[in-house]
Amino acid sequence: MAFSKKKNKKPWIFNAFKKKKKKVVAWVIGKRNVTTVKLLYEKLKHLKNCNFYTDSWKAFKKILPADRHIVSKKETYLIESDNSNTRHFLARMTRRTKVVTKCINMLNYSLKMLYYLSDNSIYDYFRRKYLSIFV
Repeated sequence: MAFSKKKNKKPWIFNAFKKKKKKVVAWVIGKRNVTTVKLLYEKLKHLKNCNFYTDSWKAFKKILPADRHIVSKKETYLIESDNSNTRHFLARMTRRTKVVTKCINMLNYSLKMLYYLSDNSIYDYFRRKYLSIFV
């Protein structure tokens, strides 16, 4: 997912998605290169009983363990759907608008809020705590 007018400076978000729970479990923001994929894998390498489904981009093949790396477009549709939802809910992801992210930290905080509050138990906690003043 990219979102900047200057093609040489656009940050990319790489997500790790838990298929059964349909949620993002880790992400990194960086350039579209092997280093960023390596940063994501560092967050995931403790997971021993899982497979990595990706498209055929060469950087994934260089970093992910071959015995657990499966190249398949038919297995990446959920992450593509999540990318679409992220662009929908966060205006800073929308191209050609006045709302464009220039600060990587703010982008990271926005993703944290989106992903944490998309968990129903966390959302319910904050809803009860902060919206109760309006009831």
